[in-house]
Amino acid sequence: MHLAKVKDHCFAPVEHRFDFRDTILYALGLGFGSDPVDPAELPFVYEDGLKAVPSLCVVLAHPGFWAKRPEFGIDWLRILHGEQSFEIHKPLPAAGVVHGEYEIEALEDKGAGKGAILHQAKRLRDDTGDLVATVRSVLFLRGDGGSGGFGTPPATPGVLPDGLPDAVVDLPTLPQQALIYRLSGDYNPIHADPAAAYAAGFDRPILHGLCTMGIATRALLRARAGNDPARLTSMFVRFSRPVFPGETIVTEIFDQESGVVRFRCRSKERDVVVLDRGHAVITG
Repeated sequence: MHLAKVKDHCFAPVEHRFDFRDTILYALGLGFGSDPVDPAELPFVYEDGLKAVPSLCVVLAHPGFWAKRPEFGIDWLRILHGEQSFEIHKPLPAAGVVHGEYEIEALEDKGAGKGAILHQAKRLRDDTGDLVATVRSVLFLRGDGGSGGFGTPPATPGVLPDGLPDAVVDLPTLPQQALIYRLSGDYNPIHADPAAAYAAGFDRPILHGLCTMGIATRALLRARAGNDPARLTSMFVRFSRPVFPGETIVTEIFDQESGVVRFRCRSKERDVVVLDRGHAVITG
């Protein structure tokens, strides 16, 4: 990896215009509307009174798969998504325009053969210049340790509390879930092409980590926010294992102090944790 080029890289601002079809497609990629007679999920997939899922902010104004560009020297086939968070500052519209501003905040060098951790931030603004959302992501560069680092990584939530969860939500995924979700903008071939998935170390295509996060968002909205997206104002997850399309995602929710919940997600079929250290703030 060419550390200086990564450190000095300046992202061009990204303008993203989206309409009701984009918002509905994103929700369908998370499985909203799986019960055609459930009135609680209809507002996320029907244009009459449409509401945006809060986690839609993670796919808006995406800068593209910049790490694949040869000048950075990153072993892009070995990149894994490590963590993701968002904070909503202003209600996310179901259609409109946002402007994305990107920066790389820090790079942690774990040492040769141990990889590196890249922290990047996106700030979404509307046409008035108001900050709509701050989105942070962490990439695990498995093949790029030993190149050095820079910056100060932001703090992350600690381990989950002991004991039984206060609520559990099971949400199945479709075998073609990744093929639907990728239409919201993440076209990494490991989510569609078996050959690309195998080259990355998987025996078949995996579900996008952000899709798993979106499904956890769906579970939190159902169990703790009355399916009101305005109440879910921030969320953090750590991606611990991949999900394979067709598996059932079990979200275990632990209530904390007022407005704060912790959670994790499991694959029901393999009984492994796929999202860990989840943290969310729910108002009202």
